[in-house]
Parts: sequence; structure tokens; C-alpha cells
Amino acid sequence: MPRFGRIDHLFSQAPDEAREQRSCGDGAKGPRVYDWAADQLPVIEDFDSERPAHHRWALARRSISRPDQVAYSLAYAPVGAGVDQFVRVAGRRWAIEECFQAAKNECGLDQDEVRRHVGWMRHITLAMLAHAFLAATAARAAAKGDAETVPPWSRSPWQKSVGCWRLTPPTGPARPFASMR
Repeated sequence: MPRFGRIDHLFSQAPDEAREQRSCGDGAKGPRVYDWAADQLPVIEDFDSERPAHHRWALARRSISRPDQVAYSLAYAPVGAGVDQFVRVAGRRWAIEECFQAAKNECGLDQDEVRRHVGWMRHITLAMLAHAFLAATAARAAAKGDAETVPPWSRSPWQKSVGCWRLTPPTGPARPFASMR
């Protein structure tokens, strides 16, 4: 197989029979069907052993209604993986992007100001853990038939003041503290 410098040149030289119409999952308007082409890339001797356990693939997804729109992907998959698996995984991309966007909006995934990898990893881990907790809580509430989960208090005791967050005491009748002995 000759080497190609660019992935679009590789697929532009492919015959029409190399493309197959496949659905990568259901969308809002029904099945998302595209023309797909896949090519196993050559083994790189410096990185792969004599009998590699994985292969590199190039994948092209072309819109049926607008053939000039082509998206390319690279895959690194175990030996024996087929085009159907690549198409199925590529179809999950949108759901994954929506998950990351929700984590950015709800949990501050993109609100890090760290200087070292350890701090960044801690922030990302905590934000993703918080997002998983919120998703599980929402799924459990939906399974019980509850509407959105509403906290028992009407207003959060945390208030932003002068650029930082502070815990404010609840407003209402004052309760005397018991004397300390």
C-alpha cells in the first residue's frame, strides 16, 4: 500500500465501491445514515511488534445529502475489530460531546486555573465525579417519577461576596446556643 501524506488524498483515490451506507445510530430525525469508508493503515515498525495486537484505521464519513461534507477519524482498535464497530463508536461522539458540555455548564469542568498537572487532574476528577453524581441522582429521580429534584431550602446558604463564596447563616428567628461547659 503506498503511503499518503494527507487523509483526504487517501480517500479521494478510493473507488466508489469502497463506500458503504451505514447508520451510526438514531438521531432526532431518525437513523443517521452516511457513506462510510475505512482503510487499515500500514504497520509502523518502530511502534508495532511483529504481531501487533492493535491496528490503526482511517475512517471517512460522507454526508449523503451533501457529498462535499466529509469527516475523517483515526481509530486504534484491537485486531479483529470491524467497520461496523467503528461506525457505532463514531455515532456515539455526539452524546459524549453533550456529556462534556453538561459537565462544563453544571460542574465547572472548564473552570480550572492550575499550573501543574496534579492540580489539573484533581480538578477534572472532582468535576467529573460531581457530574456523575448529578446524572445518577437525576436518573434515579426520573425513575421514581419525580420532577426535577428541588433542595429543601428555597435559597442556597452560600452567597458570593467580594469575589469569593461565603456561607451565610440562615435568616429567621435566632436560636440561642447552649452554653459550653
